[in-house]
Amino acid sequence: MTIGQEFLKELSLESAVTRRYLERVPFEKADFKPAEKSEALGRLAIHVAEITAWWTSCVKDDKLDFIHFEPKEIHSTEELLAYFDELLAEAKQALSDAKDEEFDKEWSMTYGDDVLFTLQKKQVARLFCMNHLVHHRAQLGVYLRMLDVPVPAVYGPSADDEEVILVRPF
Repeated sequence: MTIGQEFLKELSLESAVTRRYLERVPFEKADFKPAEKSEALGRLAIHVAEITAWWTSCVKDDKLDFIHFEPKEIHSTEELLAYFDELLAEAKQALSDAKDEEFDKEWSMTYGDDVLFTLQKKQVARLFCMNHLVHHRAQLGVYLRMLDVPVPAVYGPSADDEEVILVRPF
């Protein structure tokens, strides 16, 4: 099994959980912030979806430049899910096609000429594609809890949900 296929297995499992979180985002409360310094619910939910595009960039490109980045305008849960599904299909294809040697190459996150970091793609995939997603999905769970929206199970049951997706066979 290739490195890309290994990451694909993990991404597939995590994406099933992530989609369940995104399904529950109440866009009528998109401006909700648990604290003044916090990101708004709608922007956080879009960020959780858009992180999925980083997999494709990591595999296919040498960098991701945020100089002209504009977050996608999304105003409903349906739009959010369609966006996530589109990015996920692209990421899955990129990981399916990736050669092992691609993950040994370096990749940078930049803002124009400013290099924010450069790491080996294997590290980028783990730290900035997967771990970053899990981190922000957990934040989204806190927002949902504060809004009294049932929080989906992740690696074990939640107080609201017994359905644990990750223990199902691939």
